[in-house]
Amino acid sequence: MLSVKIICVGKLKERFYSDAVDEYVKRLGAYCRPEIAEISEVRLPDRPTEGEIAAALSKEAAEITRCIPKGAATVAMCIEGKQMSSEEFAGMLSGFALGGVSRICFLIGGSCGLDEELKRSADVKMSMSRMTFPHHLARVMLLEQLYRGFNICGGGKYHK
Repeated sequence: MLSVKIICVGKLKERFYSDAVDEYVKRLGAYCRPEIAEISEVRLPDRPTEGEIAAALSKEAAEITRCIPKGAATVAMCIEGKQMSSEEFAGMLSGFALGGVSRICFLIGGSCGLDEELKRSADVKMSMSRMTFPHHLARVMLLEQLYRGFNICGGGKYHK
């Protein structure tokens, strides 16, 4: 069974987000071994300089890198990544599995995004939209799309 790990910068505080995350993690259990790892977001001043942001992203990237399982395919969630339909996303999941990948790791940055080197080293850069969403909502959206994607691959009726 495929192992799917989502590494997120920032901790969920709002109950409505954590309830949605719990629901999709439960649903995903039928298709994969889901895991979520949260790392702390580096605190920045109210008006950070570019250097302060870069240093914070670098520090977060080091922690993210430590959490990535050996041999995992990595997908960096970033606005400049490729946008996919749900069917294309399902095809990507299927392609990883057919290619012998047993672990996929999705990376969701904090409010300042992901470190550039982390994005460059990812196997796939993926964007949900050109719109900007709170990173906590992005976690829920990714989990829903994972559930939808696995359901599409399995010929289920969830995706209409």
